[in-house]
Amino acid sequence: MSIKSDRWIRRMAETYGMIEPFEPELVRQVDGTRVVSFGTSSYGYDVRCANEFKIFTNINSTIVDPKNFDERSFVDFVGDVCIIPPNSFALARTVEYFRIPRNVLTICLGKSTYARCGIIVNVTPLEPEWEGHVTLEFSNTTPLPAKIYANEGVAQMLFFESDEVCETSYRDRGGKYLGQRGVTLPRM
Repeated sequence: MSIKSDRWIRRMAETYGMIEPFEPELVRQVDGTRVVSFGTSSYGYDVRCANEFKIFTNINSTIVDPKNFDERSFVDFVGDVCIIPPNSFALARTVEYFRIPRNVLTICLGKSTYARCGIIVNVTPLEPEWEGHVTLEFSNTTPLPAKIYANEGVAQMLFFESDEVCETSYRDRGGKYLGQRGVTLPRM
């Protein structure tokens, strides 16, 4: 298994639609304004966060249960900046839609700009033949409110290509998050 370079990422995005929309270069400014970078980097792709958020709230004093998640635990918000309460989290989705090849595993890591502010990005691996908008989780580990900027870079995807095709892909298993669009809550 090997990590893939910017040339491979460009080829896969342009030829096979692996990432849509796709930015072939690393963007640091939009309309003359500095942004948290997004697009193709040396050995990965920096994704953007869309402007749709689900901000966690405990107004219902419920228990967080992944087998029976209460959707009322979130407040829906649409905007260019999301404020995450102290010691809380928000869900969002990538601007980009992914189609992962059968012989590729994709790992997501948060960008250092956010990590240095106590904002952690958590995403599970994108398995072979998974596709959809990636649901992102932003944890605010600080005792202060924290900002997330929509349509700017938030995390980096790393692509690992195997020298052989997997026996059973995410699509083969009928994965429950296949083809997700928008922010997707836990499913059982």
